[in-house]
Amino acid sequence: MTSPSLRPLLGCLALLLAVPLVWASPARAQMTQEQAFQRGRAANLARMRAEVINGGLGVYRPALCMYERSGGNCLVRADAEGFLFRFYGGVPGWVQLGLPPTVESEILISPDGRSVLNVLYNGVPRSQPAAAGQSQAQPGL
Repeated sequence: MTSPSLRPLLGCLALLLAVPLVWASPARAQMTQEQAFQRGRAANLARMRAEVINGGLGVYRPALCMYERSGGNCLVRADAEGFLFRFYGGVPGWVQLGLPPTVESEILISPDGRSVLNVLYNGVPRSQPAAAGQSQAQPGL
């Protein structure tokens, strides 16, 4: 049993420990974590699909934004239809050498990030980035 003089301190300690529990929202944090995981998986899948359809890493490299967490700003849209990525690519070193991109890809990935739904475009760039190799690579926007 605790002495009467310690009871107020124990009460304050209990309140201090309980406040973070009240504000924590495990379901929300878990959902956000799952969404981040799906987005990252979708970016990896879109990047890998572009690498394969453009001849492999020996001849093609996607824009730097596709190596950023969750596709950086190559991610154009994320909604119930899935994750839409639009990005440039080119020969290995194109970004570092300041060369213009030779390929533009637009790829739709499923909402869970597990499958390629559609390669909407993969061809000659429809427009050029403001400066060759910019990581933002947002063609057509």
